[in-house]
Amino acid sequence: MKTQVVIIGSGPAGLLLSEILHRHGIESLVLERQTREYVLSRIRAGVLESTTVDVLRANGLSERMDREGHPHDGMRIAWAGRDSFLVDTASTLGRRFMVYGQTAIQEDLYAAADRRGQTVLTEVQDVVLHEFDGRPGAKPYVTYTRHGQAGRVDCEFIAGCDGFHGVSRRSIPESVRKEYEKVYPFGWLGVMARVKPLPDITYVNHPQGFALASYRNSQLSRYYIQVPVDDKVEAWSDDRFWSELTARFPAEMAEMIETGPTIEKSIAPLRSFVSEPMRYGALYLCGDAAHIVPPTGAKGLNLAVSDVFYLSRALASWYGQGKDELLNNYSAMALRRVWSSVRTSWYLTTLLHRFPHFSDFDQKAQEHELDYLKNSRFAQAALAEQYAGLPFEMVS
Repeated sequence: MKTQVVIIGSGPAGLLLSEILHRHGIESLVLERQTREYVLSRIRAGVLESTTVDVLRANGLSERMDREGHPHDGMRIAWAGRDSFLVDTASTLGRRFMVYGQTAIQEDLYAAADRRGQTVLTEVQDVVLHEFDGRPGAKPYVTYTRHGQAGRVDCEFIAGCDGFHGVSRRSIPESVRKEYEKVYPFGWLGVMARVKPLPDITYVNHPQGFALASYRNSQLSRYYIQVPVDDKVEAWSDDRFWSELTARFPAEMAEMIETGPTIEKSIAPLRSFVSEPMRYGALYLCGDAAHIVPPTGAKGLNLAVSDVFYLSRALASWYGQGKDELLNNYSAMALRRVWSSVRTSWYLTTLLHRFPHFSDFDQKAQEHELDYLKNSRFAQAALAEQYAGLPFEMVS
């Protein structure tokens, strides 16, 4: 087979990229290691920055989101013994967020791919990237096996959208790659329950550990608590979880939390990770293939969308006008936004969690940082700008 762009991975980054490229008349083929059912079953974040909402709307992918999504104005922060406060992105920046689950976005993207007849090969194994290093005369291609049969796709560009454990990033020579990583000494136990959510997305700092109230819709709540990184889901009954969660919220908020049977429960470790560069020859990385952020700032999916925005714009410039400037600048431009989000996620994680190694000094400094944030409109404006996500870099 032959195509212009091979996209490895059919998650949100891969299918969104294929959709936007199609709108620019650029052919692509998507390779996916898992089954379609597996991809659609993954539970992920659902807080969309205004720029992500704009990208979905601009590419005809917002009808269901605008119907079922829930706009909100910011994030509420609470901590033991203190009043909560709202970091209001709407009044500060004039920008609102959208609560709309990644699973729903994935469904929308597959539906759009089906409508246009996009080729998505699932259950693909043994993917190997060839001749993509940019040497003169090199002609990129990808080989794989599927259902026991060998396959090959010749192409001009390769987009690695296959996540942290995918083959794309690892195909870049170690002598070229520079990786930055911070592993946090705790994880998040998250549950989904068909109960009415709290009015605001609320982050809680408590002596027993961090907690978070989020939601997917008016009758589907998502809650998290900080747990030791080696904890097991089996140790957490529903009763134990709800008791621990409500203990961490201020009393007036705890009384508002509805409890019920959980429909999903998992523990996720927290890490910050960035791999540079995000471009090597004809290979371009997008999303988790290049970076991981703690979920504290709800940045993962939004960063994947910004990567896709920059890469699709660069490819459209190349195929439409023969200009390679945006392709050459893709890595540097994407990484500026990545590191901004990495910093915000790191800041919120440090601010809101109880670290096992914290000294009395560390704890006092954290508490006074929260006090400063509560009482300074300038500090809140700075956090609102970072939490909301910076606007995309424009080009003339």
